[in-house]
Amino acid sequence: MTIAFTFPGQGSQAVGMGKDLADAFPEARAVFAEVDDALGQKLSTLMWEGPEDELTLTANAQPALMAVSLAAIRVLEARGFSLKDKVTYVAGHSLGEYSALAAAGAFSIGDTARLLRIRGNAMQAAVPVGEGAMAAIIGLEQDQVEAACAEAAQGSVCQIANDNGGGQLVISGAKPAVEHAARICTEKGAKRALMLQVSAPFHSALMQTAADAMREALSKVTVNAPVVPVVANVTVSPITDPQDIVARLVEQVTGRVRWRETIEWFGANGVTTLYEVGSGKVLSGLARRIDRNIATANIGTASDIDAVLAELA
Repeated sequence: MTIAFTFPGQGSQAVGMGKDLADAFPEARAVFAEVDDALGQKLSTLMWEGPEDELTLTANAQPALMAVSLAAIRVLEARGFSLKDKVTYVAGHSLGEYSALAAAGAFSIGDTARLLRIRGNAMQAAVPVGEGAMAAIIGLEQDQVEAACAEAAQGSVCQIANDNGGGQLVISGAKPAVEHAARICTEKGAKRALMLQVSAPFHSALMQTAADAMREALSKVTVNAPVVPVVANVTVSPITDPQDIVARLVEQVTGRVRWRETIEWFGANGVTTLYEVGSGKVLSGLARRIDRNIATANIGTASDIDAVLAELA
């Protein structure tokens, strides 16, 4: 069995996430306390009690999702699990790439929390509210969606932000251009072209100021070589060099999350089982639609911990 660990991105947050890990394991409680201390905020209380609209804010959701993922990792490690010995690759969807890197030892948990708070604030501030948009396009090929974006852009920004697999592509950019592209996609035969309720046009060229902010923030933290290669969102290639890691994380802010290709890369490189570590089951569902030959499992609750230790002991 060749294993990869994957780490979820924004959209997988839910009020109550991580609470049963904290209730069951002191190592999980320690991670949530470390994140709270790093941010100077009781983020854990917001995670467990809400309100949901506050948890969903980008600056809160990003470190919160990382905290649940790293809590699960620390609980496993305290019970003798070795990422280096058991896992061949790690990857994360957008902000999940930071979780993957922290799990593999590239960043400390405190630094990761602070980086994600900076990232969330910078992404939110990059474009005035209402000027950007994102839309999910279901049932068209990538080249058709790229052509629709090019036709709609007309000197503005409109591009594919996420290739999630299973026939789902997400486009991002200036609101009029994205709305126009969505209409073109409908005319081309898309099953759905759904405007998303998001606060900013993530993973588009409009995020350049956020990319600049992350370049500066990353220059101020220690980046170690991860104990397991991280398959980068923007290149779909495994990286371990700290300079490469920083460069890819900066590019990722404005670049495409190539998740379909990431899962295909895993399959082509011998991965037989994907574990989704953290809140929710979004990535497991995407993986099943992309490559049914890869088994999937989740590590996000106390019962999941027991199951994975039994499987991987």
